[in-house]
Amino acid sequence: MPMQPEMKRYTRRLFATMTLYAIALTGANLWFRHAPPSGLLAYFVAILPALPIMGVFVVIGRLMMEMRDEYIRMQLVRHSLIATGITLSFTTAWGFLEGFGLVAHMQGYWAATLWFSGLGFCVMANAVREHWRARA
Repeated sequence: MPMQPEMKRYTRRLFATMTLYAIALTGANLWFRHAPPSGLLAYFVAILPALPIMGVFVVIGRLMMEMRDEYIRMQLVRHSLIATGITLSFTTAWGFLEGFGLVAHMQGYWAATLWFSGLGFCVMANAVREHWRARA
């Protein structure tokens, strides 16, 4: 089955965005390790790796808007909502645990990692469900 045009665009956009992320993250780490910037430049360099991650959310949003197959679009929206619920629930609980001194501080950028993991889990769970539904 050929890939839908919107999925091709999504794949290209995601590849470009993640390539920028790898470059920004590597560059920022090397810069801070070997010649740490200071002042406003330090803030700018530290935020650089976050920009492509923000871009991934835009790429996913564009896919939702461009997706012509309403069933697949609905699945993507549902998976995104579940991933958001998982992320917000986990980070809220962690925040309370941290606030009461029961766990160590967790860097905020892990929230995006958790969201993407939740999205991946939903996609895999849906694939398994669809597989078993097709066999029945």
